[in-house]
Amino acid sequence: MGTGRRRDEGRSTEETHGCTVCFPGRLGDVTGARLAADGYLAGLARTSPPTGHDCWNDILLVVTELAANVVQYAPGPFELRMRRTYDGVHVTMHDTSRVRPEPRPFRPHGGGGGIGWHLLHTLCDQVSVVVTADGKDVHAFLPW
Repeated sequence: MGTGRRRDEGRSTEETHGCTVCFPGRLGDVTGARLAADGYLAGLARTSPPTGHDCWNDILLVVTELAANVVQYAPGPFELRMRRTYDGVHVTMHDTSRVRPEPRPFRPHGGGGGIGWHLLHTLCDQVSVVVTADGKDVHAFLPW
């Protein structure tokens, strides 16, 4: 599970607080990231309920996919950051690889895989990748 480092952005309502959780990058951290996201969304929903019935599950699916990709393709520590935006939730996944994700062909019978990047672009209003000196940030904006 994560290192437990969580940070609120210091504003007065839960709706505007952010969440930051660091993970060492083990397989079980995929579940940890999903649980951290679920906890953040539960707090957010108390003051600002989601506008659609799929919003919560879509965000959890995106966080799970991003965390699973980090564990598979960018071994090492990673950080999940979430914050409320005007009309949604901004999810950022930071990892230590400077390689940008690229779409791959979907291969349901050849070992699976290839659907994650397409899934992100389908569920999110916007997806972007920023390469940094110490890795990359994948930004995903989803409706809430």
